[in-house]
Amino acid sequence: MNEAQARWRGCLASAFRTALACTIVGCATLYSPAFLQRQIPFPAFSYVTAILIVSTDATLGDALRGCWLALYATAQIVGPAILCLWLIGPAMLSSLTTALAVALCAFVVALPESTHLVAKRIALGQIVILYVIAFINGADTDAVMHPVHVAASTAVGALASLLALLLPYPRLAYYEVKQKSKLLAENAAERLKLFVQAFCAEDGTSPLALISQAKSCGLTGTKFFQSIKTQQESMQWERLAVKIFQPRQKNTGDRLQDTEILFRGMEMALTSISSYPVKMLDGELKDDLLRLFIKQAESFLPIDPVSTVPESSSAEDHHIMKSLPKLRTFPITHQDLPSFFFLFCMNSIHDKSLTKPSVTKPDNACKINVFCFSFKGIWSSSRLMPAFKCALSLGLAVLFGLLYSKENGYWSALPVAISLASAREPTFKVANIKAQGTALGTVYGVLGCFLFKKFLPIRIFSLLPWFILTDFLRRDRIYGQAGGISAAIGAVLILGRKNFGPPSEFGMARITETFIGLSCSIIVELILQPTRASTLSKNLLSKSLGTLHTCVNSVSLGISSKLSDLEQNQKRLQIQISELEKVIEEADVEPNFWFFPFHTACYGRLLQSLSKTVDLLHFIAQTVGYISLQQESQEGSWEEVVSKLNDNVKLFNEMVGSSIKCSEQVTSIKSLALLEKELEKKNVSWDDDLELGKSQNPKMVMVSSLHENGILEGIIDSYLQHSEELLDKIHDEDVNELKCQALLNLAALGFCMSSLVKETREIEKEIKELVQWENPLSHIDLNEISSKIHALHKL
Repeated sequence: MNEAQARWRGCLASAFRTALACTIVGCATLYSPAFLQRQIPFPAFSYVTAILIVSTDATLGDALRGCWLALYATAQIVGPAILCLWLIGPAMLSSLTTALAVALCAFVVALPESTHLVAKRIALGQIVILYVIAFINGADTDAVMHPVHVAASTAVGALASLLALLLPYPRLAYYEVKQKSKLLAENAAERLKLFVQAFCAEDGTSPLALISQAKSCGLTGTKFFQSIKTQQESMQWERLAVKIFQPRQKNTGDRLQDTEILFRGMEMALTSISSYPVKMLDGELKDDLLRLFIKQAESFLPIDPVSTVPESSSAEDHHIMKSLPKLRTFPITHQDLPSFFFLFCMNSIHDKSLTKPSVTKPDNACKINVFCFSFKGIWSSSRLMPAFKCALSLGLAVLFGLLYSKENGYWSALPVAISLASAREPTFKVANIKAQGTALGTVYGVLGCFLFKKFLPIRIFSLLPWFILTDFLRRDRIYGQAGGISAAIGAVLILGRKNFGPPSEFGMARITETFIGLSCSIIVELILQPTRASTLSKNLLSKSLGTLHTCVNSVSLGISSKLSDLEQNQKRLQIQISELEKVIEEADVEPNFWFFPFHTACYGRLLQSLSKTVDLLHFIAQTVGYISLQQESQEGSWEEVVSKLNDNVKLFNEMVGSSIKCSEQVTSIKSLALLEKELEKKNVSWDDDLELGKSQNPKMVMVSSLHENGILEGIIDSYLQHSEELLDKIHDEDVNELKCQALLNLAALGFCMSSLVKETREIEKEIKELVQWENPLSHIDLNEISSKIHALHKL
């Protein structure tokens, strides 16, 4: 109920600001003196600019940034346009030359990577208005005043958005972040409470309910953090304008995000515990754990983003692990690894809470990319193709729009210009929701004109309920930003104007022109980006598995260079999985046509397993770093036992890495039929019994078969035995605390190895299901397929 009320309040506030911005534009374009109205001959673009800047949950910082971006876009476009129109002459323009001019200018605007997306959208919209209207008006177009009028129309929309965020009181990102940080801190404390209650549960049923509640809290916390993250740049723009906001330290949202991976680790530990109550928890240890929880919950108290006083911690807090003395005498067993890992995460959270917030210099606090442009990476191939697609889409939209209707030709290209995307999008879904949004907004606008034909002020105020609805549409996954903005613009262009002819005719003309523009963008995407998202998903899956194989091989004890490699590979894997998630979302909504259906459920489970491996590798790097550091401080007394542990880890890497490598090879082929054809074509035999000379590679061993034989469990048991030997060699003045820390890190590494085996088995299972889905009539044996691939590549 509270979340629903907050959603309603947010939508009402956002809709009010949008309606206020459009009302200001309407008053300026409809009721201002005639002289001023003549300087703003394009009120439609004023509305478009205002809606682009006053986005969902916009703050004063967003408006300030939007005004600067509008100014930057105008300076980038208007000057060259005046020179171009003066040299060529508007009377010399034709449909083809106009389309060519729009395409060339669009290419120049879309090419730089550092230019903000809003600035690109405004600039592209100005290009369409400048050249298409110049062609429509012909010799009547003033080469100097026409671009100036476009700039004035843009300025009205930008200033209206700024006033809308200032009146009746400014909506500051600073206070939004402060409030969300407080809610995020409370959310983190609640999640920690639920995790501790689940760990201390006396029966086996209540932990499941508590873990479920913690997951729900985690989703809410993620929303809080995303809101904080999106408003960080807005805070910087507000600080640039208002000098009283001078941050000195990291805010609570940033600090709590660092503990998110530890929360996920605690959840993995709780779901892996085989039976409750936990065997190691006696009354005294449980009380100590609850006291530790209280200390950690207090550490989540929110910090004022402008506070300059760091948190203080007592000397007792630094020795909180001394309150867990029985851990040092508790033996490490395979079944108790999840419990030790839970305590390891608790200890890590406590260590992070004791770390003083980072202090930032005032000079760096307001460092913003104000100039929006740099020459870095302009001519890279990754930028040339998106810029070329944008230019071609706009050029074709202008050409066919003008051929269909010269008077309304710019409406075909304007929707394409203002909806430029920064990354790959699901082409058909986005085009569909834009078309639906445009149609919905146009119908609402036509009905509004019919009901309030003689009452222009009422027509403008009738936009408020529509903006409320479109704000919900922007937040909803069915329509999203593209559909919501299209619906808002579709209505305001009719209700916020006058003297544009019968509304129904204008509405039909605009819908038709919009359809022409969207069709051009779809055709360009299909021609220049033929690779389907489903194909990219499989390619990225194979690439991610290859990086995971590299990560597993990088795990080594006592070698600092290997640790550095592991950390770098783990970060690279995290980036690849994020890309894979985006492509899976696109593939899920793209139409199948005559292609094979996309197995969304299987890819979703693979993505979940791969995400868990990223977290596990993070914990492995942390524990390996601790063991390497302690080995150096123990003056060689650990060297022999660490060498034995490293042998266990190497053997583990070889077994798990073999299975991951096999999965990578299987997902790298297009289909089994093509593989068989290649084998027949090159007359290659893959069977072990046939003579392949020294190039023959033995079949890779899958983790599932190793698990059935108990081989991997034996490796982990040997690792735990050597860990006990290592603990017996600890000699230190503060032996209790050191043994406790070493025990937690060794047990955590054992748990991560065991969990990595589990996730590798899940990956094997899902890869087999995926290959079976793509080859329903074939018998699937991953070992056999991998051997065939190896035999073919050895030629």
